[in-house]
Amino acid sequence: MPIQIDETDKKIINLLTENARIPFLEIARMCGISGAAIHQRVHKLEESGFFKGSRYIIDERSLGYATCAFVGIHLEKGNVYQEVLQEIKRIPEIVECHYTTGGYGLFVKIYAQDNHHLMNILNHTIQEIDGILSTETIISLEQPIERQVSIL
Repeated sequence: MPIQIDETDKKIINLLTENARIPFLEIARMCGISGAAIHQRVHKLEESGFFKGSRYIIDERSLGYATCAFVGIHLEKGNVYQEVLQEIKRIPEIVECHYTTGGYGLFVKIYAQDNHHLMNILNHTIQEIDGILSTETIISLEQPIERQVSIL
């Protein structure tokens, strides 16, 4: 069951999703309540499982990964999903994996150093996994929107 949140919680959530390092006292000032109240509310949200955690987000390009691609993976049969997933998890360049409906069994997001590196990952790693029938690749040229779900 979803946690009950009020307007102050929504404001806190939006401020934290914009900047997870914002000081609680700054949030308190912006919300018009005490720092202790902010700590209590954030703790309540954390305890309820509302937040999945906080982390630094790495700019992939700064590590030399200039190519972002999405790969639709066709499975031979639906029942090979778990075995294929275990192999997919071993590929460090895959940063997201979704088990999907529609034409693909899996849809993954990959960061590669360049197109040649991407080709090697596809041809010599992903397509070699037992249970994968074929793949379709889409290269991302730009990511003009990057955000989380907004609390209105």
